[in-house]
Parts: sequence; C-alpha cells; structure tokens
Amino acid sequence: MSITEITSSQQAIDLEKKHGAYNYEPLPVVLKKAKGVFMWDVEGKKYYDFLSAYSAVNQGHCHPAILQAMYKQAENLTLTSRAFYNDVLGQYEEYVTKYFGYDKLLPMNSGAEAVETALKICRKWGYEVKGIPNGEAQIVVVKNNFHGRTISIITFSSSEEARHNFGPYTPGFIEIPYNDVEALEKVLEENKNIAGFLVEPIQGEAGVFVPEDGYLKKTKALCEKHNVLFIADEIQTGFGRTGKKLASDHEEIRPDIITLGKALSGGFYPVSAVLADKEIMDVIQPGEHGSTFGGNPVACAVGIAALKVLKDENLAENAEKMGAFFRKEMEDYIKESKVVKLVRGKGLLNAIVINDSSESSTAWDICMTMKENGLLAKPTHGNIIRFAPPLIINEEQMKACIEIIIKSLKAYEDRMG
Repeated sequence: MSITEITSSQQAIDLEKKHGAYNYEPLPVVLKKAKGVFMWDVEGKKYYDFLSAYSAVNQGHCHPAILQAMYKQAENLTLTSRAFYNDVLGQYEEYVTKYFGYDKLLPMNSGAEAVETALKICRKWGYEVKGIPNGEAQIVVVKNNFHGRTISIITFSSSEEARHNFGPYTPGFIEIPYNDVEALEKVLEENKNIAGFLVEPIQGEAGVFVPEDGYLKKTKALCEKHNVLFIADEIQTGFGRTGKKLASDHEEIRPDIITLGKALSGGFYPVSAVLADKEIMDVIQPGEHGSTFGGNPVACAVGIAALKVLKDENLAENAEKMGAFFRKEMEDYIKESKVVKLVRGKGLLNAIVINDSSESSTAWDICMTMKENGLLAKPTHGNIIRFAPPLIINEEQMKACIEIIIKSLKAYEDRMG
C-alpha cells in the first residue's frame, strides 16, 4: 500500500480529519520543516515559532548536537526494555541527578506518565514511611491545574471539557485554590492522612498564571511542618524556560519530588523523569512500576545531550534576558492599547490577556492574524495567548516577533473600531 504524498496544506488537513481521531483542534497551518526558532509550512511559508511545542523545544528545532547524539545511539542500540541493563541508562541517571541535585531518577516517556509515577511514589511513601492507614492517603492539588490527560489526572482537573463522560474518577485528591497559602495550611491541619502536595510553580495551561512571591517557599515550609511531600510539576516550567534551571529556583526551594519532561527531549523523542532522594524513591521496588520504553538507550542519549545544550549555551540566562525585554516592550504597548489588559510571565514563558471574555474567540482570531503575519502561537483560553519561543532566540529576532505581535493586535483593534 502506497503512502499519500502531501502536496498542499489542505490535503494534509483533510487526511487527518478523515483518518485521525478528532481530539485536537490545531491552528490551520501544516508544518513541514523547522530549524532553530523558525518553521516552514508545506507551501514554504516561514514562521517564527512562539510555542516551542509547549516548551518541549527549548533548545530550538533540530539542534545539531541533540540530533547527532540521537543518530549515534540509534546506530548501536535502540531498545532492550528494562529486562536487561543497557550501557547508557546509568550515565543518564547520574548526569540528570547531579544536574538537578537529587539522589535518584525514575525514567518514563511522557509528562503524564511522570506525574502518574510521582503520585504512585507519593502514596506508597505515605503508607510505608509516614504511616498513613492503607487506602486512606490523600494528595492535595490546586484549581486550574494541568498535569496531563490520564483518568487519575483528569479526576482533579478543573476543566469540565477534560472530565466530561470519562468517570468514574480516582479517589484520594483534595482540591484547594492556587496561590492560597492559607487554604493549604487549613487542609493540612485538618487532615493527617495527606501524603503530598502537587503544584505547578507557574500554571502554564491556565494562562501563565504566576503566583505571588513567596507562595512556593511558604507552601514548602508548610509541607515540611506537616511531613507532606512537596511535588513540583516542572514539565513545562523547567529547563531554563522561566530564566532559571527550574522555576522552583526562583524561590530557592528544593521540592521533595520533581516531574520532568518536554524539553528533556530537546523535541526529538519522548523523555520524562521523576527525581527524588533515596529515602523517597526507594519505596518503589522491582515489579511495582515500570515502562518498556522508559530509560531506553535513545531516550537517555537524547536527554543527556538536551541538558548539555541548555547548560553550554546558557539558555536559562538568555531566557531571563529576552523575557524581560519582551515584557517591557509589551507593557509599553499596553499603555496605549484597548485590546490587551496585561502581560505576565517569567523568563520566556509569558502570556497576554485580551480585553474580552474567556468564552470569546478573540485570542484564536488574533493568533490567526499572527499566523498570516509569520508568527505561530496558540490561545490557552478564549482571551489569553501564551508566548513561549525557543530559548535560543536572540534580540534581533525578538524585536521582529514583537513587531509582528503588535501589528496583529493593532489590526484586531482597528477591526473592532
């Protein structure tokens, strides 16, 4: 059977609609090639990438060092399963744990798998170390979170769209407001069966919502006081995206468990991981958790190379600098704008809030205009647009992108009168 040759964007879209599940609604652009901060569609039009595959491509598209590491490993050994040792996994575990300052790593593939793994570790620690009665462990989560799409994770999602008709749901979770220290303190004082607190240092899918200064430090202190594990989901906020190695570093806290993914792959291959110290990680014993592909040689080689690029090219520092520049330029524009209410973020994880309701199509319409003007971004809600370019972006490129964004916003403002 022959494979259909794609000759136009519409043909590719039609092919997906005919043969694929309708579980995404992408911007109508069909990409064929990417390099650095740029992507090209089937017809050859060039775009700035301002989404970075939801921060999975922090190092830029098709980075040659990561490509070479993947190619070199794929020539020798791609998969053994964990039925046998391989000669790369130990090197990878050593490199990543030393890079982030933890004792142990459990390798997985997707971000959702990393979160599920962290939840399992946390519950088991609650029973075997903290002494919570069997079957009664609780994990505290926050409203408007996003941690993935599995049954357990959507159980504590605030999105009815994510939950609708997928029940019954997994018990054992308590939801409190985000950015509310007092709410966490209250629930920890009232319930002695809490094993962990799961939180995003910055809520990406919620619209790049940055908590108040001190929130992470205060909640970490509360977890320590009540012998509760602080679990930081750094899948989107890690790897230099916010201007630090981890977003948790902005408040100089050390989570008990960290989930990692996305940019650990450099955009090449699904790679995720959970980090913790020995006394936490060692509750997992052989046969209790695993993955056929987790810790495979290609993933390990890619992960090491991806982290080396972040370090060697000072990408966290560049994200801090370029992010500050972006927010300053956007804030100057907002002073005269009737369309944009505010810009927020850290490093190169930013969002603008449009002066419209969250049920509107405004953000989508503006993203369509930006697409026509050569920049790709995606709404997180009806009135919020997230901006997350690859961390390799330079000042000249950032200036060009800001011009496109403002031009697109002004065009929308002109249409609105």
